[in-house]
Amino acid sequence: MNKGQFIVIEGIEGAGKSSAISVVKKVLTEHGIDFINTREPGGTPLAESLRDIVKSADHQEILTQETELLLMYASRSQLMANRILPALEKGQWVIGDRHDLSSRAYQGGGRQFNDELMDTIAQVTLKGFKPQLTLYLDISPELGLARAQARGALDRIELEKIEFFHRVRNKYLEIALADETIKIIDASAPIPVVHNNIRLAVNEFLKNH
Repeated sequence: MNKGQFIVIEGIEGAGKSSAISVVKKVLTEHGIDFINTREPGGTPLAESLRDIVKSADHQEILTQETELLLMYASRSQLMANRILPALEKGQWVIGDRHDLSSRAYQGGGRQFNDELMDTIAQVTLKGFKPQLTLYLDISPELGLARAQARGALDRIELEKIEFFHRVRNKYLEIALADETIKIIDASAPIPVVHNNIRLAVNEFLKNH
């Protein structure tokens, strides 16, 4: 049995990741491909507990940037070992709601941890593993956060200042433009256009896999 493929959806808050994932699911279903979907941080019972710590704005003490960084990778390590890799080995495809690129953008770009440190932690936890396809939904922080705020209360990270999200977006774009496995989707376009572009990107990927 061939190994499965790992497709990840990335973007800042309000970029439309949930609806993008729905499009990817439809395309894979149309092709008769068995898949699971995951989210980060989270995806396993222990990883979900770590997610709660990272996301909550109600801690009695300040969560340090270093703690946030390490919790993200701890959660990812659990998800990799217990869900992603076993599924891929069985031939299932995996649709990920975020993966390592999020840490590179949020903790690397937003929190300004340097690339060397990020590379070291990623090597320990991921050991060179990466998605075969990443769809990065690009949108301005102003528009994305307005959308996020409209759908409900913001979590601890979503409450960061706008400058933080500009650094996050810039890092996303820097990495995406240098990696041919990352496809940039203009998430500010009309929804039918965005969804069609996602469908085209996934179908193009399927032709080669």
